[in-house]
Amino acid sequence: MIYVALIILISALVIGVPVPVSFMASCAWLIFFGGPNMEGYQATQLLPYGFTQMNSVSLIAIAMFILAGGIMERGRIAEKLIDMVDVFVGHIKGGLGIVGTVSCAVFGSICGAACATLSCIGAIMFPRFKQGGYPMGHACALMANASLLGLLIPPNATLIIFAWISGISVLACFLSTIGPGIVTTILISAVNVWMLRDNKQVFVTKKRTGAERLKMFRERGRLAIPALFMPVMVLGGIYGGIMTTTEASALAVLYCIPIGLFVYKGLTWKTLYLIVVECSITTGVIMVMLYSVSMLSRLYILEDLPGKVLYLFYSISTNKWVIMFMINIFLVLMGMLMDDISVVVLTTPILLPIIMELGINPVHYAAVVGVNTALGCITPPAAPVLYLSGRVGGASINEIMKPALTFMVLCWIPVLLVTAYIPKLVLFLPHLILGIPW
Repeated sequence: MIYVALIILISALVIGVPVPVSFMASCAWLIFFGGPNMEGYQATQLLPYGFTQMNSVSLIAIAMFILAGGIMERGRIAEKLIDMVDVFVGHIKGGLGIVGTVSCAVFGSICGAACATLSCIGAIMFPRFKQGGYPMGHACALMANASLLGLLIPPNATLIIFAWISGISVLACFLSTIGPGIVTTILISAVNVWMLRDNKQVFVTKKRTGAERLKMFRERGRLAIPALFMPVMVLGGIYGGIMTTTEASALAVLYCIPIGLFVYKGLTWKTLYLIVVECSITTGVIMVMLYSVSMLSRLYILEDLPGKVLYLFYSISTNKWVIMFMINIFLVLMGMLMDDISVVVLTTPILLPIIMELGINPVHYAAVVGVNTALGCITPPAAPVLYLSGRVGGASINEIMKPALTFMVLCWIPVLLVTAYIPKLVLFLPHLILGIPW
């Protein structure tokens, strides 16, 4: 019966049924027809289990980071970050692309969401790309890829959910994706410059002298200090052990509001109210999804789905690195069909026991999940971030597809392979700061 439940789930997702409803439909089938004798399971046991799982302080951080991202987007906070980065690389051919990439990485380190990063940074950068002569297909592909840095450089809502499901430290999961995130930032910037090297339509600002650059740095740096202090405060508080992830997310919101209202003045009380409403709706959808998947994951365990999947893998190969390759392919395929959060909540209960059985460090697997879910966000047919970038930047999917594939092949696939097969790159910081074993 577990296979019928999986068919129901995947079919419902493919035809566009809302994710929580798809999970509930699969749950309903197992409740009525699951078990060794098709006698089903008691719903009265599953409903309290779902509520117990949801009783977690860590989940509050998701709502807070979503709200902080919304406030930063409307409060003109990100604009100052972009102006600051432009001082250093604006004179390089393709430098605007580096500005956008680094700005996405910094903004993503606060809000932890790809779509919020793209909406905010993209809205500021796309007019600049047009003025700089960038092909809009290239610009949209670049920003779609760069916005995914918000899923690698912590905090990251996806990894908070992964940590909640797996029972692993949130901080350890955050630290695991910093290495891949930095490598991806460098690769995207370098590939962008390489792709535009012979494009004569792209022009750059006049090369500034050291004195001029220092003067601009002082002027723009003074304006950017409140914005730059935020990631220092949030990440420094988390990694320094001063506050938990949840406390840091709440502090980010409390800091963003006065900065947006009174310093940069891009926020109004009416706008703040609308942001709270929008973020509440988004958070509500996520929480309903998590509640449904907590019951579904319990049913998967009762039906021994992880054991069945492991048996399938072992029938192909018993080498753990070959199985890791198959797991990566599976995650990429799932990412092509659904959003990143859905992939995490669906696959973690199935694959994490297999990872543990293979002797792979679960913190290492957290980084693999982070990179795979990011890649899935720009891989058709789903590719929500890729389509959103086209809408925000005004380019068709045909214009975006070729440069997007170039970024995938030259940036994301190498990072995915390095993350999967060089665990020391992933585990270096968790080992150094938290003492996580290699």
